[in-house]
Amino acid sequence: MQRLQPWSRAVPAAKGLRAPAGAPPRTRQGPGSDVPEVGLARGLLFRGSDGCCLFIVRGGGQPRTGGRGCLLQCHHCHRCRRLPAPATAAGDRHRVRMGSSMEPPGGGYLHLGAVTSPVGTARVLQLAFGCTTLSLVAHRGGFTGAQGTFCMAAWGFCFALSLLVVACEFTRLHGCLRLSWGNFTAAFAMLATLLSATAAVLYPLYFTRLECPPEPAGCTARDFRLAASVFAGLLFLAYAAEVALTRARPGQVASYMATVSGLLKIVQAFVACIIFGALVHDTHYGRYVATQWCVAVYSLCFLATVAVVVLSVTGLTGGLGCPFDRLVVVYTFLAVLLYLSAAVIWPVFCFDPKYGEPGRPRDCPRGSCPWDSQLVVAIFTYVNLLLYIADLAYSQRIRFVPTL
Repeated sequence: MQRLQPWSRAVPAAKGLRAPAGAPPRTRQGPGSDVPEVGLARGLLFRGSDGCCLFIVRGGGQPRTGGRGCLLQCHHCHRCRRLPAPATAAGDRHRVRMGSSMEPPGGGYLHLGAVTSPVGTARVLQLAFGCTTLSLVAHRGGFTGAQGTFCMAAWGFCFALSLLVVACEFTRLHGCLRLSWGNFTAAFAMLATLLSATAAVLYPLYFTRLECPPEPAGCTARDFRLAASVFAGLLFLAYAAEVALTRARPGQVASYMATVSGLLKIVQAFVACIIFGALVHDTHYGRYVATQWCVAVYSLCFLATVAVVVLSVTGLTGGLGCPFDRLVVVYTFLAVLLYLSAAVIWPVFCFDPKYGEPGRPRDCPRGSCPWDSQLVVAIFTYVNLLLYIADLAYSQRIRFVPTL
C-alpha cells in the first residue's frame, strides 16, 4: 500500500437514524461505485496513491503517524491496518525509497486468510472439486457432443479463474490489477455458480446411466461418470456458498456487483445467452418483422447489461460524464418495457394458429424441432422479464453514492 490521500467527505447521517455503539458503516452502493455511506459512523475515506484500495479512518479525522500509527479499515476486506511511524532508520528510509509508506498488512506479503477464512475455504473447495471433476471426466468418464464440450469448457473456465483469484488473494497481487477487485470476484462467483449448475444438470442427464455401457467402456466408465456427477454437484454448492458469503448485507461496505441488483445483472445476461442458444436452432424468427423485433430486444438488453457489468468490474463508471447510477436505473426501466413487448409479441407470432403452430407438430424431429426452440425462447423471455422487474424493484430500495 502506498501513500494515502483524502478521497471523499463523510456522508451526512440519515435523518431520524442513529447508529448503535460500535456499529460499522452503513452501505449505500451504486453500479460500479465502491463508496460506502459512512454517515452513521462518521468516518473519512482515503485512497492509496495506486488507486486500488480504499480505507476508512475509524473515528474520522486525518491519518496520524508516530507511535503505533493510525488504525485504518480496508473498504474491501474490512481488515484493520496501521500506518507506520515516520522513517528514521536506514531500513525504513530504504523502504520509503522503494515506494511503500505502509508496512505489509499482518507483517507479511502472503495473506493466509485467503485460504483459511470462510470465503477462502469455499474457494479452496472449488479448486479441489473442479480439479476432481475434470480429472474423472477426462480420464475414464468421457464426453461427446455439444453438451459434453460445454460441461468441460464450463468446468475448465471456472477452475482457471478460481485459481487466479486464490493466487492473487494469497499473494496480494490483486492490488496491482486495474480492476475493482470486489466487483470482479462477486461477478465471477455468480457466473461460476450458474455455469457449474448448468453443467451439473447436463452431464448426468446426457452421460450418466445406472446400467453399464457396452465394452470397451464397461462399468468402469459408468462409475467414473457417477463420481463426476457427484463432484459436479459439490462444485456448484461451493460456488453458491461463496455467493452467499460475499453477498452484500445491510450495514456492510460492499461492491455493487455483490448486491442483489449486481447479481441479477449476471443472471440476466446468462438467461439471454440461453435465449440466443435457442435462436441458433431454426426458430423461423425471420418470417415476421415482429419476431425480428423480439430478437433485437434480446440483443440490445444483453449488450447493455454486459456493458454495466464490464464498467463496474473495470471501475470506469466515473468517466462517463453523467450519473452512472441514474443511467442504470433508467436502462432497467426501459428493459422492463422492451421485454414486456417481447413477452407479448413472441408467443402470438409463434403459437397463434394465424401465424404459427399452437402445438408441437407430430412429424417434428426430436432434438432439432423449431417449435421446441420457440418454446424455450418464450419461457426464458418471461424469466428475464421477471428478473428485470425484480432488479428495478430492488434498485428503489438502495441509494447510490456517486464517486467524488
